[in-house]
Order: sequence, then C-alpha cells, then structure tokens
Amino acid sequence: MGIFDTHAHYFKEDFGEELEQLLADLPSKNVEKVLAVGCDLPSSEEEIALAERYDYIYAAAGIHPEYALAYSGHAAEIPDNWENELEALLKHDKVVALGEIGLDYHYPEPPKDVQREVFIKQLKIAKRLDIPVIIHSRDACADTLDILKEYKPRGVLHCFSGSAETAREVVKLGMYIGFTGVLTFKNSKKAWAACEAVPLDRLLLETDCPYMAPVPHRGERCDSSMIAFTAEKMAEIKGVSTEEMIETARRNAERLFFNDNI
Repeated sequence: MGIFDTHAHYFKEDFGEELEQLLADLPSKNVEKVLAVGCDLPSSEEEIALAERYDYIYAAAGIHPEYALAYSGHAAEIPDNWENELEALLKHDKVVALGEIGLDYHYPEPPKDVQREVFIKQLKIAKRLDIPVIIHSRDACADTLDILKEYKPRGVLHCFSGSAETAREVVKLGMYIGFTGVLTFKNSKKAWAACEAVPLDRLLLETDCPYMAPVPHRGERCDSSMIAFTAEKMAEIKGVSTEEMIETARRNAERLFFNDNI
C-alpha cells in the first residue's frame, strides 16, 4: 500500500502550470491518497475542485487562523453567512475534514480573541456534522489545549511543534498527531522527542506542501512524493521499517478520515 499525505496545499498560485502534471504523476510515485486542505472559503473550493478531478485526492474545508479577522465580521467582502457556506462545502462527497483551523499567536495579528472566536465556531460546526478537524497551533499551546479539552473534537493536531508532554496530552484526548518534513531537520530534537512519545496508532504523515520539504529537499518546493523521507525518519524514531510506518500511518488516516476501523 502507498503513501497517504494527510495535509497538502495544492493551490494554483503556488504550482502554476505544473500543477496538473504533478498531480497526474503522484500515483506513479507511490502516493495512494492526498488530503488537500483549504485555508478559507475560496481556497477550500479550489481544493474540492481538485478532489472532483482526481480519484485519489480528498479535501478539507475551513478557515485558517490567519484569516480569522476577515471571517469575524470585520470585512465587507466576507458574507455574513460564511458558516452556512462552510457547512455546505463540508457536505460535499469528497470532503472528509474541517480544516485547517486553530490558533496562531506567532504574529500580533489577528487578535487572539478573534482567532479563538472563529476557531470555536468551527469546532461547533464539526461537532454538529460529526466531522474530524485538522488543527493548526503555533505559539498557542495552552489556549489550544484548553479549547480542545472543552470541545473534545475528533481530529489531528497537524505539523506538530509542541513538546513530548503536550503530545501526550493531545493523545489522551483521543486525537492524532501529524509530522511534516521538519522531522528530518538536523536539529529537530524537540520534534523527535514528541514523535517518540506518540503511540504508533496515533501518528499521521503529512507534507504541508508546498512548504516544509524534508531533507534532502529542504528549501525546495515540496510535494506529496517527498513524504517518503519523513516516513523514513519517523520509522527510525519508532523502531520500525519505513514500509511499516507508511502502512501504519495510512491505516491511522483512514480510521480518522473515513471511519475505517481496520
């Protein structure tokens, strides 16, 4: 069985005219499934359109914290009924998650209270529709954990950058943890310790492409075929073969996103 890249961004603005050929070639590179993730309503629609054209691509729709201010009612171009529009997207046959959503306190804007408001609104939608969430958390560990403990969603903390202790807390909540190519970076000791702390049945593989390309492609534009290098490092950390790690992560993702209890 092949690779399941559980978090990718395939936007035309990043890949240009190469996008369609790149996607057509991925199955020949042992990529079995890709979850293409939106960041706001237009980009979510863009990823859903890809999922409609490619059998192996699935989509996630949601509002990234970077766009929280616009979706909090402070931007005239954003419809007041954006939550209804998001719910409509989430009911598409190829949409398997709500995301990516969450908190990002790395920069002073958007305001923290606005981010929390938009995050919680989307968690409530996920609960109502019984759909898993894909969560972004950057420099916001305490608030993210507090909100997750209150709303108890199904889902994954993606591109995990927290400590081993935080990873254990997330797993206790029944959630999954995804790692990107950062795991392959030379000085990623914190990520290695966190990965070591997560049980095999709670790990997901992801690229977050076009970002986070793993070594030996660090600094290049990333795509789903590069996930094999992350899988190799994750396998080393967990003491299993690369093939077993790819297979285990794929089964984990199918359990989460497709309710597959294999």
